[in-house]
Amino acid sequence: MAEQGKNKRKAKKQGMLSITWGRLKKNRLAMLGLFIMLIIVILAIIAPLIAPYQFDKTDFSCTFQGPSAEHWFGTDELGRDIFSRLLVGAKYSLIVGVASVALAGIIGVALGALAGYIGGKFDMALMRALDVIQALPGLILSIAVAATLGPGFFNCIVSLTIGTIPGYARMTRASILNVRNMEYVEAAKSINAADKRIIIKHILPNALSPVIVQATMGVAGAILAAASLSFVGLGVQPPNPEWGAMLSGARNYIRNYPHMVIFPGITIMITILSINMFGDGLRDALDPRLKD
Repeated sequence: MAEQGKNKRKAKKQGMLSITWGRLKKNRLAMLGLFIMLIIVILAIIAPLIAPYQFDKTDFSCTFQGPSAEHWFGTDELGRDIFSRLLVGAKYSLIVGVASVALAGIIGVALGALAGYIGGKFDMALMRALDVIQALPGLILSIAVAATLGPGFFNCIVSLTIGTIPGYARMTRASILNVRNMEYVEAAKSINAADKRIIIKHILPNALSPVIVQATMGVAGAILAAASLSFVGLGVQPPNPEWGAMLSGARNYIRNYPHMVIFPGITIMITILSINMFGDGLRDALDPRLKD
């Protein structure tokens, strides 16, 4: 009987995944966004192998060159190939975006799950503490934390994480408040199941859909925020070619050499747009109100 129950749960889980994937495949914009995302990720992984030049190689004989057959996206003020730097820089931007969202999601989901399930004074105290954090605009808070910790790759991740934890905690709490009184939760309590098991096995799996969607969309926001931090000198530091840092370094030459700004800007725009398209499609695919 136990084995049959386990098989049924597995089949149900596979069925939900199949339904979600089936809905997602019908959304052409979402699939286009996923396709572009996969290309960007693959290029970031193989960048050291396909980059035509070393990202930090300087050549003062070809500074400020425009796009050409030799340098597809032109060169910067130090003669470095912009295309190679964009390829290598994808790694830093993607890691910062994904890592900050993952950390914020893990911490926020844990706090939101405890607040929503336990309730009472603990819920009240935690929500008020999160209100204090959310009282500050996210980017301003990230800049303040980054300025306190100092610029750098890991400090950039930490500064972006702190500002986004409250959003995940609140969304998780709201989802759990909707499901904690469901019959299957009451059934688990009636057999004296441990609170930890109830939260992990019964409540979270049925409350995480909106959090997953927010996390997907949050990666785009984190990449843009990381670029903003690098633009003001508080993110990834030279010579690492993070996209925001490339924009910051090129801002003094925007009038005479606009290619130095255009190509990093277009790269950021395409990445964020593809993530948002996929996130919109995932939100629709996970919406329980939709019927095939």
